[in-house]
Amino acid sequence: MQAAFIIIAVIIAIFATLLIIGRAKMKNIPSVSDNQNILTLTDTNFQNQTKDRIVLVDFWAAWCAPCRMMAPILNEVADELSDNMHVGKVNIEQYQSLAQKFAVRSIPTLILFKNGKEVTRFVGGRSKDFLLNQIRKHK
Repeated sequence: MQAAFIIIAVIIAIFATLLIIGRAKMKNIPSVSDNQNILTLTDTNFQNQTKDRIVLVDFWAAWCAPCRMMAPILNEVADELSDNMHVGKVNIEQYQSLAQKFAVRSIPTLILFKNGKEVTRFVGGRSKDFLLNQIRKHK
C-alpha cells in the first residue's frame, strides 16, 4: 500500500515538473513583428477592411504563447496571398468588443471572412499549408 502511494507521488512530481518546464519554454517564445501585408483591424475599420475581400482574421493577445507561435506562420501566409485575399489581426485586449461580437472564447482563434461574413473558424494553431488551402478554397 505504501509503495503505491510512493509511485503515485513520484508520477505526480514528474508530471508537475514537466508542466512547469513546458510553461517556462512557452513564455520564452519571442515576439515577431507583423508582416507589412497584415491588416491591423480595429473596431472602427473592421467592417470596411473585411468587405469585398477574403480575410483570415487572427484574434490574439500579447501574453498568449500559442498566438506568438502563430505570428511567423501568419506572416508567411500573408506573403503568399494575392489580389483580394488578406490576413488581419485583432488584439482582443484592445478590441474586446470584436472578440465578443464574434464569440471568441479562446485564442488564437482564426476566422475566415468572405465579403464581411464568417465562412469558417479554427481554434488553436494551424500550419501554413492548411491556412493557405482554406483561404484558396473560398476564393
